[in-house]
Amino acid sequence: MFSTTVSYRALPVLLPALLAGVLLTGCSAGHDTASASPSPSPTSARTQPISSTPEVRDALAVLRATYNDGCTTPDNCEYFLTRVHDNLEELAASMKADPQGKSHFAAPLAWTDTLRGTLGKDTSFPNLEKHQKLLLDTRDKINAWMRSHPEDYR
Repeated sequence: MFSTTVSYRALPVLLPALLAGVLLTGCSAGHDTASASPSPSPTSARTQPISSTPEVRDALAVLRATYNDGCTTPDNCEYFLTRVHDNLEELAASMKADPQGKSHFAAPLAWTDTLRGTLGKDTSFPNLEKHQKLLLDTRDKINAWMRSHPEDYR
């Protein structure tokens, strides 16, 4: 989903949605009157666990959407490079969690590991901008690799 550290740039977008969810939950709780619909029984509950890691094809689709964006303005460049980085991290997590195993995705995972090693823990915009070529080359190599492995994203 996201890298292990949430970008502070995302807070202005995430906080209003989170606050609205909390307020709506608080408004709907605590009624003393009986509900018209019964609570779901254990047999009608979902039987499959919800995974926080998207499937490889879904994470790849999100990464491919970055081809429609770029560093057109300084503000957009920061958003774009952060987005590509976060999407690559999400895709790597999806590949590691895939039932085919890490060995199936050895090359793309090696490329993301190289990027991660170069960036270190510094995923700030200045560092992403400094390594923009490696970041975008990693995205492009993974995209090309996936095209030669259509079973992984269809």
